[in-house]
Amino acid sequence: MVKKKVLVCGATGFIGRNIAERFAMKEEFEVYGTYNKTKPSNNARIKIEKADLTINYDAERLVNGKNIIIQAAATTSGVKDTFAKPYYHVTDNAIMNSFIFRSAHINNVSHVIFLSSSSIYSPSDKPVKETDFDYDKIVSAYFGVAWTKVYLEKMCEFYSRIGNVKFTVIRPANIYGPYDKFDLERSHVFGATITKVLTAKNDRITVWGSGEEERDLLYVSDLVDFVELAIDKQQSKFGVYNVGTASSISINDLVEKIIISAGKKLKIDHDLSKPAIPTKLSLDPTKAKKELGWSQKVSLDEGIEKTIDWYRENILSE
Repeated sequence: MVKKKVLVCGATGFIGRNIAERFAMKEEFEVYGTYNKTKPSNNARIKIEKADLTINYDAERLVNGKNIIIQAAATTSGVKDTFAKPYYHVTDNAIMNSFIFRSAHINNVSHVIFLSSSSIYSPSDKPVKETDFDYDKIVSAYFGVAWTKVYLEKMCEFYSRIGNVKFTVIRPANIYGPYDKFDLERSHVFGATITKVLTAKNDRITVWGSGEEERDLLYVSDLVDFVELAIDKQQSKFGVYNVGTASSISINDLVEKIIISAGKKLKIDHDLSKPAIPTKLSLDPTKAKKELGWSQKVSLDEGIEKTIDWYRENILSE
C-alpha cells in the first residue's frame, strides 16, 4: 500500500497535535509535522521537524513531496493580546499561510486544509451559516485577526481556481480539550477556567468581565473527525465549512459547569477592569452535515469531564 504523506503544520500546538496523533494511528498515512517553539513529544510515527514557516525556504522544503497539508500552525493567544497587541495575530499568520499555499500550488499537493476562524462573524442570537459573513459588522476587537482570515480564505479560493489543489476552509467553534493552552497568560476562556478551578487555593475564582458573553464550544476530537471526513468526502475544489454545535453557553454558566464537574465549591468574582468581548455566537453546521456527514459526538458535559481528567493526569501530576 502506498501511503499518503500528510504534513501537519503546527504539530505540537493544541489542534495540530490532536490531528497529528490521530492520523499517526492510521496505517494509510505517513505523518510529518512542523514545530517552532513548542518541543515535540516522542512519537515514532510522526516525523517532525523544527521550522519557521514565515520563511519561504522552510515552507517550500517541508511542503515538497507531501500529498495533504493540514495547516494548524498560527500565532495565537488569548483575549489579553487581542486588546493589548492586536497586531500579534496578523503579520506572521498572513506571511506563513501565503508561503504554504503557494508552495502547495507549486508542488502539486492534492489537498490543503486551512483552519480559519469564527471571529469573522457578527454576533447573532441564532446560529450563523457560512453565507452570513458581513464585512460591515466585524467586531471591532477582532478587526485585525478577522480580516486576516478573510484574506487567507480568499487566497485558498484563488489557488483552487488556478491549479489542481483542493482546499478546505474550516471555521471552527471555540475548540477545547487535551493539549490546549492552560496557562493564564495565553489561554482562551475554557483553558483559563480549567486552570483557575483546579488550582484554586481558596473558595473563590475570578472571571474577566461580566461573564454574560456566549460561546459555541466544541471538543477537539469532533474537529479532528471533521478533518478526516473532509479528506475522504469533499467533492468541490474549494469548500468553506462551519464546524460547531449550533448552540452557545454563557461564560458564567460554563464556569459553573466546570466547577461542578471538578467537584469543587467555589464562588465567582468578576473583574470588570479586565478585557472581555461581550458577544454571542454559535455556528450552524448544516453544510458540514449535509455534504460530509459530520456531526458533533461529544457533549459539552462529557467534554468538560474528559478535559478535567486529562488536566489532572498530565498537568497537575507533573
